[in-house]
Amino acid sequence: MRVTRSVVPNLFTLANLFCGFASIVASAAGTFERAAWLIVLAAVFDMLDGVVARLTDSTSEFGVELDSLCDAVSFGVAPSMMLYMVFFNQWTSWGLLIASLPALAGVLRLARFNVQLTGMEDKLYFRGMPIPAGALTIVSYVITIERHDVLPPDLRPWGLLTATIITAAAMVSTIKYDNMPRPTARAIRQRPVVFLVFLVGLIASIVTSGAAIFPFMALYMVGGAIRHVVASFRQRRNDDDDDLMEAPDPDPFEL
Repeated sequence: MRVTRSVVPNLFTLANLFCGFASIVASAAGTFERAAWLIVLAAVFDMLDGVVARLTDSTSEFGVELDSLCDAVSFGVAPSMMLYMVFFNQWTSWGLLIASLPALAGVLRLARFNVQLTGMEDKLYFRGMPIPAGALTIVSYVITIERHDVLPPDLRPWGLLTATIITAAAMVSTIKYDNMPRPTARAIRQRPVVFLVFLVGLIASIVTSGAAIFPFMALYMVGGAIRHVVASFRQRRNDDDDDLMEAPDPDPFEL
């Protein structure tokens, strides 16, 4: 086996997978906060493998496929396992189906992304919420809302059900979501507001020991949906204006 520089980013990708597997084990043992932080750590490795691949100029189709396989475990199966162990196991077969939604939607999202991939350059937007963002939304909801009894006991199951369904739907939707900007001068100049928002969210999450992750992810998900609705409304209005516009009279002096 020939060792190349692509090994370095692939090691970060495999570290992502290891964290996902460790999170599944932690959820099975009932240590949900540990499981949640392992998924957050997997997201960090998922971000770093892309950065390292570009720094070493070692992006490849193999790396893309490996990343998708690891993401399916860390950000699909691991959050679904947490949902099932936290509550949905009480709903037997229906609970099993509902808990599997993030995994099912995440795998569909990854397959669609790989089919539509046309190059190795960073994209400004993703079609559908990225699976790491979906996983962070789910696990941060479990730890912030579910485990700390923020909602009344009779509303907790419905809150968890709603968060699960909406997050899964966002991943398989056609809504455009911002890609996390890289910490480079070019990326900052290209989208300064987006970079600032992500930076504020990161700092707030660190300062609050993770408590700000769910509000930030909820804002990310809802903000993308609102922008999509506004853009669709404007597009529809422009199309209607084009349909109502009469064709101009011919110019008799134009040959």
